[in-house]
Amino acid sequence: MTYDPHKHHRRSVRLKAYDYTQNGVYFVTLCSKHGQPIFGHIENGAMVLNEWGQIVEREWLQTAVLRPNVKLDTHQVMPNHFHGLFWIMNTGIETAVPTRQFGQPQKGALGTIIGAFKAAVTYAINDLRQTKDLSVWQRNYYEQVIRNERHATAVRHYITNNPTHWEADKLHPNAPPNPFNQSWPR
Repeated sequence: MTYDPHKHHRRSVRLKAYDYTQNGVYFVTLCSKHGQPIFGHIENGAMVLNEWGQIVEREWLQTAVLRPNVKLDTHQVMPNHFHGLFWIMNTGIETAVPTRQFGQPQKGALGTIIGAFKAAVTYAINDLRQTKDLSVWQRNYYEQVIRNERHATAVRHYITNNPTHWEADKLHPNAPPNPFNQSWPR
């Protein structure tokens, strides 16, 4: 595929001038590489995790164990994506990097937390399938900063009910092209 800067331009979904190390509630969605359903399947409105899906689940739960500044809320592994709602609580944790440089991980930041999670899942799956350096995840992730309890409640409801709405999901492999799946091969 030839690179077309108009078609393949990646726009940041991050809020400009927002400090992603600050305390708050965050909703993230991570997609599998090319939107392939590699984590399991939906059966009778419930997610059935395969071995790779179990790795995603395990590593997400491990996130709060490894990072005392993270408190997990609702999450859901789907056949080709993952949703997580969680709190970042950096009170008392040094997050500033003295000479911060572009592209350097920042302790306690949303991107650092998600990057470590994606790396742990990728490492474990590659170890299981006896491969090296094969991608599991699509580049980047989608995120929302939760504004209030009403917003958090709506997101919890969405995450919890995601398996029952799988056939209509914008991330379903058979969904028509949309902003969430436009980079997947057709």
